[in-house]
Amino acid sequence: MGKGRKALVVGIDYYQDLEQLSGCVDDAHKVKAVLDRNTDAGQTKNFQTNILTGTGPNDIVTRKQLKEEIRDLFSGDEEVALLYFAGHGHIEATGGYLCATDTETGDDGLPMGEVLKLANDSKVSNKIILLDSCYSGIAGTAENDPRFAELSHGLTILTASSEKQYALETDEGGVFTTLLVDALEGAAANLVGEITPGSVYAHIDQSLGSWGRQRPIFRTNVNSFVSLRQVQPPISLEDLRAISGLFPTADFEFDLDPTFEPDRPIEGVTVDPIEENTRRLAILQNLNRVNLVVPVGTKHMYHAAIESRSCRLTILGEHYRRLVVKEQI
Repeated sequence: MGKGRKALVVGIDYYQDLEQLSGCVDDAHKVKAVLDRNTDAGQTKNFQTNILTGTGPNDIVTRKQLKEEIRDLFSGDEEVALLYFAGHGHIEATGGYLCATDTETGDDGLPMGEVLKLANDSKVSNKIILLDSCYSGIAGTAENDPRFAELSHGLTILTASSEKQYALETDEGGVFTTLLVDALEGAAANLVGEITPGSVYAHIDQSLGSWGRQRPIFRTNVNSFVSLRQVQPPISLEDLRAISGLFPTADFEFDLDPTFEPDRPIEGVTVDPIEENTRRLAILQNLNRVNLVVPVGTKHMYHAAIESRSCRLTILGEHYRRLVVKEQI
């Protein structure tokens, strides 16, 4: 296990020779803000983040500085090292490049192959590279540099677009980064409040369904995903852990009856609610809201109780029950 979590966030709008950009610095600040702290119950510290911005002649990011900062990021033996870059990207026959402020022609930028080598050689347990630049999908491909096409263990790359696509922008900033921040704020969280690179990619990929001109690229070599951020889960851990007691087996159907439903009066129902049963129904309803439990033969848990029906686990519910039984939650 590593010793910490650090991130390098880079946003470059100002270029001395290339076309100026407008949203990359704002995007970088948004990414830093969302990475800095978790939104779990303790609002705990998440990443130690260093930010580099190119906003004008007096605030630039040189190629030399960019490489040195990336080298420093991937040095050490931390648990996680995350690189985020927003700015110009360049591609030609010699490969892909990240363009610093002093890049003149594109191919004098920082080669993506060098970035990949620094990450591949790193002793950090989990290396995450997030690129919001044109043609960034070339990172980690044989077209970029055959020597670095194979990702070392623990390395994950998520890019805004393929090696042949532009990274699209709106008035609010890069489309990729807008969705990335949305994912990290909780849209990509699982039921224990963890956000992983895989869930971030799934959120971005699904959201970009209507953006045919831009598809995110995801490459990884990991046995399991590290959590990038912890947020408040949509269901309490106490209720989630109760799933194994309510369902002793994966195919068990939990029988309900009117004594589980606390709301009165109910026409035609003469039995009184039982406190323990209403408590259990409340948990089952919470599990139903996050698609872990469904009523059998009706659409609503209320009617399942009133009509003396049952409820069962969904496929997702079976998965989380299995995690609880194995004490992984």
